[in-house]
Amino acid sequence: MAGHMKLQTDGGSRGNPGPAGGAYILTDNRGTVIDGRGFFLGRMTNNVAEYEALLRGLRAARDHGAESIEVCTDSELMARQIAGRYRVKSENLQPLFAAVMQELAGFGRWQVRHVPREQNRQADKLANQAMDRQGDVALEPQGSNPDRLGRHLRLGVLISGGGTTMVNLHKEMQAGRLNAEIAVVISSRSQVTGVERARRIGVEPVIVRRKDFADVEAFSRRIVEVLDAAKVDLVVQAGWLCLWHIPKAYENRVMNIHPALLPSFGGQGMWGHHVHEAVLKAGCKVSGCTVHFANNEYDAGPIIVQRTCSVLENDTPDTLAARVFEQECIAYPDAIRLFAQGRLTVADGVVKII
Repeated sequence: MAGHMKLQTDGGSRGNPGPAGGAYILTDNRGTVIDGRGFFLGRMTNNVAEYEALLRGLRAARDHGAESIEVCTDSELMARQIAGRYRVKSENLQPLFAAVMQELAGFGRWQVRHVPREQNRQADKLANQAMDRQGDVALEPQGSNPDRLGRHLRLGVLISGGGTTMVNLHKEMQAGRLNAEIAVVISSRSQVTGVERARRIGVEPVIVRRKDFADVEAFSRRIVEVLDAAKVDLVVQAGWLCLWHIPKAYENRVMNIHPALLPSFGGQGMWGHHVHEAVLKAGCKVSGCTVHFANNEYDAGPIIVQRTCSVLENDTPDTLAARVFEQECIAYPDAIRLFAQGRLTVADGVVKII
């Protein structure tokens, strides 16, 4: 879906800083809503929330194929800063400002203009709903094709820890944004929070521990037996920490998500906070997440989707992890939808989205 699009954004906090939310609404040149989301941002200032909302909206527009963009915001300060009429002084805003300008440069034409709050009520409403819920909300696209989500998928979810990615995917299914069901959950550990979370969403997990098998081949055969019995269409590794041998029948049918921009900061031992600590130690200004087809190496295989976020001056591994996870919650469902739509092809180790 290419061409000119209009983007309305809003962000704010209840306290400055305080609990914050943001939202964007994306429409095509006929005024039809293509995408609209509100999201809880945690604790931050009004200005940071405004920039976070704009950045996410611009990335959504790019993902939907916008060639030119008109942005409407009720933040007069942000509109002036982007126009170059007011300098960005805050150290917390500077990385976000730079990221926004980089995104805008990717459009053939762009405009950011200030509008009165009454002309931005829908985005304001979504942002407040996200703050009330302390979670994401979404608008249903207008006049959308019921087949837009692709064919129904039976997912096999592999976990080794808390299962937060699994829970996010379940929420997307419950909200009607992901045409899938979790057919089976396999946990490589019996005493992790993800086991109980799987039960709470109605799936009794199958425990397959590496230490219970003589070698990786026997371990892998058991995993495949469980997946085959559940008749899964796609395997999603959701915080899975064990190497297993993926057979030919599952080639390009196993996805993994990694909390960094591969091929950087990947490989054996690079998981969880180890990744974010390494990103901060390297002085990176941008981080993010990567969804890729898994192969028989750690954090390798063709890249499907990547999303980025800023690394702030005062970030800790915890704060950076939270910001990266926000992008993971968007990237993984997006990759699964592309698979369901039959839009992913792999040639010479590279994914093409058709």
